[in-house]
Amino acid sequence: MALTLLRGIRTPTLFRRNAGLFFTTIHPPLSSFTTRAESVQATESKAAPKSIQLATKEAAEHKTQGFEAVIGIETHVQLSTVTKAFCSCPYNYGSQPNSTVCPTCMGHPGTLPVLNAKVVECAVKLGLALNCEISMTSKFDRKQYFYPDLPKGYQISQFDIPIAKEGYLDLDLPVEFGGGHRRFGVTRVHMEEDAGKLLHSESGSYSQVDLNRAGVPLLEIVSEPDMRTGIEAAEYGAEIQRLVRYLGVSNGNMQEGSLRCDVNVSVRPVGQSKFGTKVEIKNMNSFSAINRAIDYEISRQIVLHKEGQADQIVQETRLWDESSQKTFTMRKKEGLADYRYFPEPDLPEIVLTSDYIDEIHKSMPELPEAKRRRYENMGLSMQDVLFLANDDNVARFFDSTLEHDADAKLAANWIMGDIAAYLKNEKLSIDEIKLTPLELSELIASIKNGTISGKIGKEVDLSNLLYSFLLTEYEGGTLSFDSFFIFFDLEFAQK
Repeated sequence: MALTLLRGIRTPTLFRRNAGLFFTTIHPPLSSFTTRAESVQATESKAAPKSIQLATKEAAEHKTQGFEAVIGIETHVQLSTVTKAFCSCPYNYGSQPNSTVCPTCMGHPGTLPVLNAKVVECAVKLGLALNCEISMTSKFDRKQYFYPDLPKGYQISQFDIPIAKEGYLDLDLPVEFGGGHRRFGVTRVHMEEDAGKLLHSESGSYSQVDLNRAGVPLLEIVSEPDMRTGIEAAEYGAEIQRLVRYLGVSNGNMQEGSLRCDVNVSVRPVGQSKFGTKVEIKNMNSFSAINRAIDYEISRQIVLHKEGQADQIVQETRLWDESSQKTFTMRKKEGLADYRYFPEPDLPEIVLTSDYIDEIHKSMPELPEAKRRRYENMGLSMQDVLFLANDDNVARFFDSTLEHDADAKLAANWIMGDIAAYLKNEKLSIDEIKLTPLELSELIASIKNGTISGKIGKEVDLSNLLYSFLLTEYEGGTLSFDSFFIFFDLEFAQK
């Protein structure tokens, strides 16, 4: 038996565990739970006024009349392997600079790379999840370029034969942005190593090099230029994040650099088949920043077209500046010839077998797209579906609740409302709370059979209801005398 009580600003929650009780504090429902491209909102009335986001989207579309944007994304996913890609050094985010390095990842002469087999496994897993064709034989290549944080003077990557190619990614846009299903093509997925990191001084007069990140395994996912708006690109990035988290190949944290999106943007007159000159945008550390950076760059390029200065749009790399909400030139973009690719002589080919691929395929969990379709078939609204499938832990909690015969809609309402609000306010994940799926299912059953009103907190005298409930439990012998008075502890008293 479980009882949730809503009392003013703070909401005591009472759940029975074994012989005793435990209490938490749930605050009033908030509008969102975890990141879903920073856009998933709680269910709103159909009669609600037009959202700010939708108005912004329509304003942006108005500015692009006569032109359309063409957008592609290169996503770098840092893998959660124990060691680096080609040596035995560990990588832990936040370690002291240059504390997890060795002669191999520092590029010392005479050292040889040894491929981490876990990197190949993660690459195949992600390739399958992206509906790609897996290359039975692939190889590594050297990508030549000079940068202070690239100790070898080249990066071990894959050029003409990637580990996976020709796939696609399905996703659903948030309802507040118009909704709808989208499928974006994936050109390729390839393995490579990361570079180090430059630590710039506050004065800007010098920079220091941290090579902890050098040699950390990456998977680069190159999309087809199928996106047309900033929100589509942001949602694509968010879906990649969900996917790698579901698969367990990466934590996908943008703030740590575990997921980095470089966006290529060009514009062209509507009806023109030829692509315009593309510009690459870097330095975006959130999905909302991706959306805003793209919208700004689209507007910038359209203005140049309309003013007859389209020749000023050059192939270059631009940085997104969060403070000014603008992009600025960083450097002219290199072409493939500038990288002087050639096969990596110190590593053999990667040869896979059908049995190896089948074994990985069988080990994969249910993915976000399949989960959304399953939830949709339960009769849940698209907002419910997007919210629940956004986080693998939340989805597991929801599924476990249903395994105890809970009503799907009621379970979704509780998770998206009171539980989500509590988690957000207390900065907890759903697997860190005491409430179990079984206890939530018991609460839902009590509401359905009329033991507890589903409108508590709105139409019932909660103080009397709580006292009556506790007294009944105490008199029935299921609640100790001491536990009876736990609730009245000052921590849960009405402020």
